[in-house]
Amino acid sequence: MAAQVRTFCRVCEPACGLVATVDNGRLLGLAADRTHPVSQGFVCNKGLYGADLHNDPDRLKVPLKRVAPGRFEPVSWDDALADIAQRLRATLDAHGPGAVASYTGNPAAFNSLFGPAFGGFLAQLGVRTTFSSGTQDCANKFAGAEAVFGTRTLHPVPDIDQASMIVLFGENPVVSHMSFVSMPHPMQRLKAAQARGARIVYVNPRRIESAATAGEVLLIKPDTDVYLLAAMLQAIDSGPGFDSAALQRHGRHVDELRAFIAPWTPERVAPVTGIPAAEIRALALAFAAAPAACAHMSTGVNMGRQGTLAYWLLQMLAFVTGNLGRAGGNYYAQGFYTRSTAAGAHGPRAMVDGPFGRMRQPGGVGISLPGTLLADHVLRPEAPIRAMFVNSGNPVLSIAGEARLREAFASLDLLVCVDLYRNATAEYAHYILPAAGAYERDDINITGLGLQDQPSVQYTPAVVPPAYERRPEWWIYGRLARQMGLDSPLDAIDQQGEAAVLWARTDAMLRSRGHTMAALREAGVLVFPRTPPETFFDQHLCTDDHRVDCCPDSFAEAIARMHTLFDDLAAEPPGQLKLITKRDAYMFNSWYANLPKLKAQGRDHNPLFMHPADAAARQIADGDQVRVANRHGRLQVAVKLSDQLMPGVVAMAHGWGQGASPGMAVAQQAAGANCNVLLPSGPGAFEPISNQAHMTGIPVEVQRA
Repeated sequence: MAAQVRTFCRVCEPACGLVATVDNGRLLGLAADRTHPVSQGFVCNKGLYGADLHNDPDRLKVPLKRVAPGRFEPVSWDDALADIAQRLRATLDAHGPGAVASYTGNPAAFNSLFGPAFGGFLAQLGVRTTFSSGTQDCANKFAGAEAVFGTRTLHPVPDIDQASMIVLFGENPVVSHMSFVSMPHPMQRLKAAQARGARIVYVNPRRIESAATAGEVLLIKPDTDVYLLAAMLQAIDSGPGFDSAALQRHGRHVDELRAFIAPWTPERVAPVTGIPAAEIRALALAFAAAPAACAHMSTGVNMGRQGTLAYWLLQMLAFVTGNLGRAGGNYYAQGFYTRSTAAGAHGPRAMVDGPFGRMRQPGGVGISLPGTLLADHVLRPEAPIRAMFVNSGNPVLSIAGEARLREAFASLDLLVCVDLYRNATAEYAHYILPAAGAYERDDINITGLGLQDQPSVQYTPAVVPPAYERRPEWWIYGRLARQMGLDSPLDAIDQQGEAAVLWARTDAMLRSRGHTMAALREAGVLVFPRTPPETFFDQHLCTDDHRVDCCPDSFAEAIARMHTLFDDLAAEPPGQLKLITKRDAYMFNSWYANLPKLKAQGRDHNPLFMHPADAAARQIADGDQVRVANRHGRLQVAVKLSDQLMPGVVAMAHGWGQGASPGMAVAQQAAGANCNVLLPSGPGAFEPISNQAHMTGIPVEVQRA
């Protein structure tokens, strides 16, 4: 008989509550949990389609061993792990831990037991060469927070419910549901804010779908947000002035900030941003004059060439107007554990000169090696990577330079992929190991910690047991560690039981707030009072003097680069097309690519969106096949005309291009095109201060095919 089990979504930060219908160990469906104290019945289609993903017949069922290119055979766990251990040990003995590396994809961040298990395994091996999806997505925010606030884990969230003005940069909440803020149903909240009189402005190169529900769009040329923010600060400083009380009490390097912004007048940046100087000044002064104003930015800015500086200036916009650490502004949402101060006070990690140029020293939370250098590290003649683990990721399609990545993965002595699917990257794996899915494992919503508009923590048991021979990652790496003679959590589990060992760390975190893991298991969800905004400065800043660094010394090189890039932008020829990324409601990076329901109604490809004026100038009609090219690569796709784009801007959704992935039949048939072939890769293709890849605002040429 079917039963109802409460659980939560593991797709993005809000972790919306779900009710799973289960019968005889099978997940029949997912529905919104209308009694959930935080999400209150909201869930998006991606969350609901989690049941389709769970039941996808193409999901991995047993370990697979590659016996020839494109041919895999089932193998037992014992045999797979024994051979992996032997090959890994041979690589370590011959070449040392520097020859072993890892790549971790986005879904791993929503798997609370993955990090400790895999991180502990790598630490015992001495492996420090790590790549992640973070350098395609959000590394700039970690680098920026570290420099300005003294810790990578202090990210102010917008207080939308009490704000009278809200400015969102590079963000489309109706589709992405926001990032680096855990807020179920953000559009409902924004609509309510507008109804009570708040002004909402989206800064974007496209008239995004969110504006149809609430707010207005200020069109901006791609990859120029940093100049808009600098000009807004300059307009405020030269006009009504900064909030002197906030700066005197909580700021340092204020004069240096003023000196930095002085040349970036609205008049100077207007041609480069595409926004008239009067509109820049009006936006800045409105923000400064608002009784309470908040700002937030997301991947549309992160993926540009200067995401760290943009994130810094976003924090300055809130700080110098007195909106940081106040109701209706931006504040820190503490959650069930004070993550902001967990690492203590520290400054930014050093810049280092490596074999492929200058970069942020990788390590710690949020900053790994630049993903755009993965192929270079494998293919270099001296000390190359020889063995690699890829967890819940598909770097062949999610990183720029697909051809070189395929060459690199094909050259490895050992590639192990732990995943739900045999995806494009896994085609090169020596072993593909089937991971338990979100509803086949115990979990908590660790990812939203410190980002929650309404602080809470929730626990879910495995809704159904892992089907076939799927296993959770803690078991996989525990078994592999044991096979290699290393310490394994399985040894302690054998003596103390799963709950005592796997959740000991979480129990300690909960006890810091007067709760226990046992209490969380019983309650399912624990809700905490909202964090008082004014605690931001006294309780969460981690700089050595507990002051906001308004112009970090570590930004000197990036600031010099900012001037150079501005000159380059100003010198671009008229009519230059720029490619931006475009998310949609029916894909999530590359891992929702195999669901038939999400490919229906014409969603079986990813067209190039183009403004009608740009198309007419090139004699292109809606639906035409076009060639999109630049010095990095080329592709052919259908064009879809849209007057929602700023003229001069073209857009494509990423995560497509599974045409050579026979393990994903639906994705292979509806392959689309991998727009990342048009992105720069290798040395110079990332922001040195954060290792963040350059993935938007890419010059391209478009012609009829």
